[in-house]
Order: sequence, then structure tokens, then C-alpha cells
Amino acid sequence: MPASTTSISAARSSSAAPSSPAPSSSAPSSSAAVSLVANELLRAAERTAVTGASALDDLADAVLGAERVFVVGAGRSGIALRMTAMRLMHLGLDVHVVGEATAPAIRSGDLLLTASGSGGTESVVRAARTASDVGARVAAITTDATSSLGELADVVVTVPAAPKLDRSATASRQYAGSLFEQLVVVLGDGLFHALWHRRGSSADELWPRHANLE
Repeated sequence: MPASTTSISAARSSSAAPSSPAPSSSAPSSSAAVSLVANELLRAAERTAVTGASALDDLADAVLGAERVFVVGAGRSGIALRMTAMRLMHLGLDVHVVGEATAPAIRSGDLLLTASGSGGTESVVRAARTASDVGARVAAITTDATSSLGELADVVVTVPAAPKLDRSATASRQYAGSLFEQLVVVLGDGLFHALWHRRGSSADELWPRHANLE
């Protein structure tokens, strides 16, 4: 075989996609991983329900007392809050997602509901500061009540989860801020459930507000 052909073959061989690494002998099975996630979430949610009972009630009062509710979060936290926004809309509340083209200006009498594991997410803190400056109230879900976001907020729900840069596996063995983001979903659904029953609406009354353009 000519030298040039040998070189091309070697180059192709070296640039081929690497084979998948062999699974670690200590890696959990898929079912064990699901159990870990479920157990962590259950413990953290129940702990929040007990230690944060007053803050959770304050959050419910703030939502019902607001003229309009705005939600803002970055990444997966933001996606979780969008789920909450949808449920609050189903209750008949005037809800907006910050950054959407149809979101109006926030003003006094409104509530900005935020989520940031660290409490230092720049875009979220900036939105909270703007809301506070115009007289709107701010509610925060975070792991750090003393953070910049926590200091700006009128209502702070502190959750026992790891911020995404915590690699200690102390608060959670899951990757990055997974537990925090899961808690945002659960707290949002818990908030909806409480407000739904507080308002006395039936499921049939809420159903017509579900999207019919999909």
C-alpha cells in the first residue's frame, strides 16, 4: 500500500468517534437513580412545608393580593416557573412571563415571582430590583435568604437544596441545581392547589381556560 494511502487510513482511524466508556461498577441502576431523586425531593419538600410554612402562606397571600403576577427565572428554574404561571392563569389570575413579547411593564400593585438557587442570578436580581424600584412586590424561591435576591424580596421561601455550582453532594447527590428546580415545580403546584381551594373554584370552572390552540 502506498505511504499516502497508509497515512489517510491512519488519520481516519484516529478521527473516528471514540467508543462509549464502560459503565462504572458503582453507577446506580436507572431504578435506583429514580428512587434517589424521588426520595430527595420528598424530604426537601416536606422540610420546606414545615420550616417554611409561614413564608408559603405569605406567598399565597401575595399572589392573591396582587393586581398582576409576573414570573422570572433563568434556565430550568425559569421553565419551572412557567408551569406555575400556567396554573395561576387557569385560576383566572392575570399572569405574565418576563421576557415574552406580550409582557407589559410591571408597576406598583403587581407581584414579581422569582426563582434562583443561588439568589445571585444576574438577570433575575436585575428584574427584582426594577420591580422593587417601581413599587411592585417581589417573592423569591431560593436556597439563600441572605443573597442579593433574598435581600430584595418581600417574601422569601428558602428551600434545602444545592445551588448549581455546589459539588459537595451534601444537600443533594443530583447534578447541579436539579433538586432546586424540582422543588420550584412542586412549590408551584402546591401554591396552585392551596389557592384553588381557597378560591372555591371547581375543576369544571377552571377547564375552559386551558389552551384550545395547540
